[in-house]
Amino acid sequence: MDTRLKNYSHLLTTKMIVFIMVVLCFTGVITALVKVEVLTDGDFGIVFEDNYFISRAFMQESGNSVSDLTKLVGEYKNEKHILSGGTISEDETRREEAELFSEFHYKSRSYNPNLSEEENFKKFKEEYVEKLSQARARLIKDDLREYHLLLSRLKEHKDLFYYASDGVNVYANKNNMKKEEFKSYPAYMLFGEYEKIFYPPEIENNEHLYWVTGQFDEMDHKTSVVYVAFTEQFLTPRINEWKEDKIVAKNNLYVFLVSLLGLIVSFSYLALVTGRHSFRDQELHLSYIDRMYNEVKLAICLGLVILWAAALADPRKIYIIIIPITISVAAAVLVLILSLIRHFKNGTLLKHTLIFRGLYNIFRFIGDVYASGSVGVKTVLIVIGYPILVGLTFFMFPVTLGAAAWLALKRIKAFNAIKEGVEKIKAGELYHTIDVDGNGEFARLASSINSINDGLKKAVGNELKSERLKTELITNVSHDIRTPLTSIITYVDLLKKEDNPIKAKEYIEILDQKSQRLKTLTDDLFEAAKASSGNIPVNLEQINIVSLITQGLGELNDQIEASSLEFKVKYPKESVYIKADGKLLWRAIENVLSNIFKYALRGSRVYVNIEDLGVEILLTIKNISAYELNISADELMERFKRGDESRSTKGSGLGLSIVKSLIEIQRGRFNIKVDGDLFKVMIYMPKYNHIST
Repeated sequence: MDTRLKNYSHLLTTKMIVFIMVVLCFTGVITALVKVEVLTDGDFGIVFEDNYFISRAFMQESGNSVSDLTKLVGEYKNEKHILSGGTISEDETRREEAELFSEFHYKSRSYNPNLSEEENFKKFKEEYVEKLSQARARLIKDDLREYHLLLSRLKEHKDLFYYASDGVNVYANKNNMKKEEFKSYPAYMLFGEYEKIFYPPEIENNEHLYWVTGQFDEMDHKTSVVYVAFTEQFLTPRINEWKEDKIVAKNNLYVFLVSLLGLIVSFSYLALVTGRHSFRDQELHLSYIDRMYNEVKLAICLGLVILWAAALADPRKIYIIIIPITISVAAAVLVLILSLIRHFKNGTLLKHTLIFRGLYNIFRFIGDVYASGSVGVKTVLIVIGYPILVGLTFFMFPVTLGAAAWLALKRIKAFNAIKEGVEKIKAGELYHTIDVDGNGEFARLASSINSINDGLKKAVGNELKSERLKTELITNVSHDIRTPLTSIITYVDLLKKEDNPIKAKEYIEILDQKSQRLKTLTDDLFEAAKASSGNIPVNLEQINIVSLITQGLGELNDQIEASSLEFKVKYPKESVYIKADGKLLWRAIENVLSNIFKYALRGSRVYVNIEDLGVEILLTIKNISAYELNISADELMERFKRGDESRSTKGSGLGLSIVKSLIEIQRGRFNIKVDGDLFKVMIYMPKYNHIST
């Protein structure tokens, strides 16, 4: 089951199906809301109402009548009362006077700023008598219009009986109706004589009852009464309509909840898998639409939502086309939202915006100019940029000033650190390091001074090493040359005194050996000096390294057999060419092999590997030493250095040094490694790029 989920969870087909589910579920949510809005004025609470008399619908339908009656007897009373201005409150009068006084203040020449407010107001009352009268007449006219509107609205109420009075003014649609007669109807509301009577009793549990009682509470309870009775003809159609609306609201509530749950689940899944090919996929895959800047996508989303909301401004008119409109808008917006989610996952939600790109390019340009410019250019940029920054952040000037002071203090500390460091280095503290954080001018200056200091330390170290090597060179040369020379002098003296021809012949043979040894030492010393000075002529050409090695080993076959060593050669199948001097390269390799013949363990193997590294060819020669290698690889590279166990052999100790110099003058690299008794030589030569076929 898990394998199937992995196989199908991120398929394009699966994503398309879930995408359609999101759009359909969203459309279901909106359609359910619109249906309830159209049929029940958005009253989802109707589902939880037990009967009509505790419903919001009943209170809206009955409350309008009670509200109209309380307003008639409590505020308007009668037409004469309105015409006399009795309905105009002090607040309304003051509001009109304030508006006209403002006009007087800015437009009238009679306004004198040198006078007090009371004096100006007095002049205003005198000058604006007519306008104040017109304003009062307009208020009376508005109240009179509202009064007649209430009367006409009450006349429209059929199957509804009412009686309202304040003790003087009476409004009723049935003559001689007393309080007890109202109680004969199936439902009624009676206000007056400091009591409120409702029937059926469930009305008192209506949570919206305050809509009606709140208005009556403001009236004079001693003289005012309001009676309203609802007939069977009034209640029956409304109760039936309420029941039908409740069924519709209940069904649509189920649709809303199921659609909402489906929307949450499907959208969450789609947000999880978008941009991935599997749950283990670490790379996020962006699509063509993701190239659009994120602000543009947000603007399009907002525009589509506004157009959609405008189209649904009156759901009753477009109830038939709400589904196709919602599906189209939801699909388009969902595509854009998923793109934003992919950018969020990719960490580019803010970076992939026009604002970010613009600011980034501006700051990068300024940064490039600042980084590549001289100190003068940077100073000019700071002098120009700081006032601009202060102007843009004038509302937080203390913060900007504090930041500038902090940065200046930081630069001064860096300068002082560099100054103190230079003084210490000048005094001879070569191992002192100047620590300056950041990557600015002072940090780069400190790094440069540290680099100079490192160079000085390296130069001093090299000089000390050179002096040590010179001392060791003199000591070793003196020792190695003095030994055969002493022998020659000794045997020459013996030869002078010897009369026996047989012993004289033995002395002559020893003298020949010692002189040859002395010649070998002086020749090697001369060759090492020549190689290290670079005075040897070099003729670089195309060399087949495989052929050079195989032919050379063939020529040394007698020495290989005499040494009892087994050579293992490994090289690429294709021809490998290097750029080198064939004679000098073979002389270097021959010196290495000569060392192997002298010091390798008898009967062991010698491995010769040729590797193509792309721009270089690596020649590796490995063997097991017959003696313990008790010195490091670096020491073996020095002049006249040999392992302690091999001091008595015929070598001069210059072989590896000569090899290193010969390889380097051919633009190659020479390294050795020692691991226990394993001795490894690595020769890197530049590859010949232009091979003729």
